[in-house]
Amino acid sequence: MLRIYYKKNTRLAKETDVELLREIPMESLVWVDLQNPTVEEKVTIETYFDIKYSSEEESQEIESSSRFSEMDNEIIINSNFLSVRQHGFDYSPVSIILEKGILFTYRDDDLKTFGESVKKIKANPTLYVNGFQILSTILETCIDQDADLIENIAKVISELNKSLKATSEKVDEEDLLKISSLQNDNMMLRENIIDKQRMISALMKSSTFPQEYMGVLRIMIKDISSLLEHNKFAFERLEYLQDTFMGLINIEQNRIIKIFTVATVAFMPPTLIASIYGMNFKLMPELDWQYGYALAILFMFVSSFGTLIYFKKKKWL
Repeated sequence: MLRIYYKKNTRLAKETDVELLREIPMESLVWVDLQNPTVEEKVTIETYFDIKYSSEEESQEIESSSRFSEMDNEIIINSNFLSVRQHGFDYSPVSIILEKGILFTYRDDDLKTFGESVKKIKANPTLYVNGFQILSTILETCIDQDADLIENIAKVISELNKSLKATSEKVDEEDLLKISSLQNDNMMLRENIIDKQRMISALMKSSTFPQEYMGVLRIMIKDISSLLEHNKFAFERLEYLQDTFMGLINIEQNRIIKIFTVATVAFMPPTLIASIYGMNFKLMPELDWQYGYALAILFMFVSSFGTLIYFKKKKWL
C-alpha cells in the first residue's frame, strides 16, 4: 500500500495511486509511506526519488552505524517499532529516510503509531509542511503509546497483587507464567524506548535536522527519561511479586513435607511394636497371653495418638 502526502493549497492532501506520483510537484511532497508494498511500488519510489530503503536485515541490525546515518542532506534511520499482538509484543522493523524535507517510510505491518499519527495530521493538516514535522509527530505518538503500554502493565501488576492477597493460600502456576510474560513485555518495551532515545539523540546532533524543531526533541528526551523510570519501577514490582509467589510456593511445599514428616513419625511407634511382636522366637511369653493381640493393637493406637498429642502441645501441628 502506498500513501503520498503532499501540500495542496494550504492543506495536506493524500494520494494512493503510484501512477499519479509524477503529477505532484516535488516541492509539494511531504511524506511517502510504504506499507507492505508491491515490488512495483517499492521500485518506482526508489527509482523516482533515487533512494534506497534498508532491507529487513539492515533494519534489525543493532550497530549504531546501521541504525542512524547522515550524508549529503539525507538522514537514514532504521528502527524497531512495537507491534501489539494477541500473545504480547513483537518488533516490527521500519526504514526511515529524510531527504530534502521529504519523509520516506517503509514498513510491513499496520502499526498503531502510524495510524494515530495520521489522525493527528488530519486533525490539523495546515500545520504540517515538511517531513521533519511528520517524523516529530510519529516519534511523539510512539512515546505516548509507550506511556499507555506502561500504564497497562502497571494495571495488570496491580490486579496480580490483589489476587495475591485474595488467594494467599493457593498459588497458581498460571500466575507465575503471567509474571514471566509481563517481564518479557516490559523488557521489550524498555528496548523500544531506548531505541527511540538513541534515535532522538542522534537527530539532536544532526546538522540536517532543522534547529527550530530541537525544542520538541528535547521535550521528547525528558519524556523518555520519565518513561524509563516508570519502566524500571514496573520491573521492581514484578520482581517483588515473583519473589512473593515463590515464597508462597515454598511455604506450601514445606507444609506438605511437614504433614508427611508428622505422619511418618506418628507411625514409627506402632511400627516398632508390630516389629517386636512379629519376631519368631520360641521364648516370647506374650505369645501365650489371652489378650495379647488386643493389647498390641491398643499399644499401637495409644503410641500413635500420644505422638500426635505431643506434637500438638509443642505446636508443631
